[in-house]
Amino acid sequence: MTEQALARVLATCRPAAVALSGGVDSMTLAHVAHRVLGGDVTMFHAASAAVPADAGGRIAEHAARHGWRLRVVDAGELADERYLANPANRCFFCKTNLYGTLGGLTTARLLSGTNLDDLGDWRPGLRAADDHGVRHPFVEAGMTKADVRAVARDLGLHDLAELPAAPCLASRVETGIRILPGSLRAIDAVESLLRDTLRPATVRCRQRAEGLVVELDPATLARLDGPRRAALARTIDDDLGLTVDRFTAYERGSAFLREPADG
Repeated sequence: MTEQALARVLATCRPAAVALSGGVDSMTLAHVAHRVLGGDVTMFHAASAAVPADAGGRIAEHAARHGWRLRVVDAGELADERYLANPANRCFFCKTNLYGTLGGLTTARLLSGTNLDDLGDWRPGLRAADDHGVRHPFVEAGMTKADVRAVARDLGLHDLAELPAAPCLASRVETGIRILPGSLRAIDAVESLLRDTLRPATVRCRQRAEGLVVELDPATLARLDGPRRAALARTIDDDLGLTVDRFTAYERGSAFLREPADG
């Protein structure tokens, strides 16, 4: 039923442009849009130091395998001082740059992978989407994150269906600490090393005022006694030249420190 509802929504979006981040939501939307709209949809990916390297690779691989029309662009957020200052509403400036760039490249209807669950959070990026007339087909079809994953499974996209949540790398930087491309690449490198080493359910490398903090899901963290944590920290130092201040339990959004402004 959800797939049929989504197809009906997408049929009203012709021609369409899907903004791809490489996560399960936007990737699943791209697959369904390609099936429904065929040549009337183009996928856009904004390459940036804020995007995990494996996400960009995933997009390129799916586009090649499934014959998507894909355009890779620079949205310019890393040249925007408002974004680089990393205020509480950083996402507004990120999405303003993204949708402004895409709007200058295409007259097609811009589509995002936002789902119903996203509406329960404070998301400044959604205000930017509203400003640019972006449509959210999953929301219009009444779909939650679980529904999106179910559609991915139904389509045989099991690699996508089981993808853990992976917000942009800038979300790992504590509010108020300046966003630097080098810092984002370092964060990605640490997370990649730990995924390969530990196979954790969740890993976040946070840039906090006291230094780099690695957050892991409780089950993975419980496997790491003091000596193993010290050994991992040495590996990160030896391989990447980075110092981890501490390992701790994953806490969603822990790098976000300020309350949202009124309105």
